[in-house]
Amino acid sequence: MAGQTLEIQTPDGAFSAYVAKPAQTPAPAVVVIQEIFGVNQVMRDICDDYAAQGYLAISPDLFWRIEPGVDITDQSEAEWKKAFELMNAFDPDQGVRDIRAVIDTIRGHADCSGKVGAVGFCLGGLLAFLTATRTDADASVSYYGVGIEQRTGEAERLANPLMMHIAEEDQFVPKAAQELILGALKNHPQVQIHTYAGRDHAFARKGGEHYHAADAKAANERTMAFFKANLA
Repeated sequence: MAGQTLEIQTPDGAFSAYVAKPAQTPAPAVVVIQEIFGVNQVMRDICDDYAAQGYLAISPDLFWRIEPGVDITDQSEAEWKKAFELMNAFDPDQGVRDIRAVIDTIRGHADCSGKVGAVGFCLGGLLAFLTATRTDADASVSYYGVGIEQRTGEAERLANPLMMHIAEEDQFVPKAAQELILGALKNHPQVQIHTYAGRDHAFARKGGEHYHAADAKAANERTMAFFKANLA
């Protein structure tokens, strides 16, 4: 299926988002929140996969305030350097405000049923958590979010379901951070947490150094069941 571009309006200007449409609409929407590499082929492929399973998938260019149109990979040292520079310049709080604009835009789109979920990876995993606590997204999923341990107090705002996937050997989320996250959130009525023994950061990124097919499949199946239950 051919992806399209949708323009998202904000008080500060407009930014673009990649959109993949399912065969039948209206359909529930899923906001696919980028890693530190921008809206790259990995993110577009995830959108296409969601569309193939019946969702209106949209991945917004959240680095637009720093550099619009970032599309890099994890395959070279230079790209990793640029990715970390972008991440360090990025304001997560402003990012969530931009995600809120995406949710509002796609919820009102003719191809959307009115239900909107969010799923994020890495930096996007943190943003998915913050999307769950700060927006009216109907359901959110965080894959190996970085920095959530500093924000667990926000869970008191959770009104809708949140699923979290945590890699037990995540080099960017050390054991102490994982303990803080689990201690604060594991008994929260809106939160489901799955941990993956032996897995490192980005175990669900196809083509990545730490990709693990079996656990990626397990996490993705859990996510799909979660969205099916909460976005119908």
